[in-house]
Order: sequence, then C-alpha cells, then structure tokens
Amino acid sequence: MDERRLEPPSEWRYILRVPHDPLAPAIARDTVRSVLTRHALPELADTAVLLTSELLTNAWCHAPGPASLSLKWADKRLRASVWDGGFLPPSPTGCPEPYAEGGRGLALVELCADAWGSFVVGPAQGKVVWFELMWGAPGCVAA
Repeated sequence: MDERRLEPPSEWRYILRVPHDPLAPAIARDTVRSVLTRHALPELADTAVLLTSELLTNAWCHAPGPASLSLKWADKRLRASVWDGGFLPPSPTGCPEPYAEGGRGLALVELCADAWGSFVVGPAQGKVVWFELMWGAPGCVAA
C-alpha cells in the first residue's frame, strides 16, 4: 500500500520529552524523520532534522535539566519548538572562527527556516526556541 499523499494532512501534534542526555538530539532526529515520513512530508525531513538537532544540542549544552520537542503541523506549516530550562534567549553569533567547534547552529536555523524565534516562558520556567518550515517552500537541505 502506498502511504504517500498528494496533500499533507490538515493538523497533528507530537511532543517528545527528553532527559538531559547527550543521546537526546539523536533520538529527536530519529523521531522527527519518522513523524514526517509517516505523515507523507519527506521533503521537509532533512531540513527539519538538521534544525531540530541544532536546537536540542543547544538545549543539552547550555541549559540544565530535561528538554522537550513539540512538532505541530497546521496550515501546511511545520512548527518545531524546543523547551528547555534555560532562561537566556539565544542569539546567532555571526560568523564563527573557521575552526571553531561551535557557533553555527543558530546561523543554520536563521538560514534554513522560513521563520524562527524564541521566548522566555516565565520566571524559572525556561525558554522556547522554535522554527517553521512551509510545505512547498524551497528547502535548505536537499532531500
């Protein structure tokens, strides 16, 4: 049976809570790819996996405690949101040194996402960093 569709489904949402563990970004990548493949949205998968990995890696490196990933599909738009226990909003660092091990994640999000942002949830409640990908828009990562 062919599971592909001509039009994506109208609406759905998944939430994945991950521990403060170095395996969390990899597990989230697998989850994002599985969800988008099963919902017949493979053209969004590579970019969504890359950007989700960047956000969850930042959460693991820079925030205490667990994190959660929310994937929401509505109006032909994927919104991925990562909540963590940090309270400092992220900001792209510009152009990192050529051999620096980090500093490119948010630049990738800024380059590849159709929209992105962040907000502090409240005092001692953490922050959310999110991005959106539009169905049918040119992607950043070739499928």
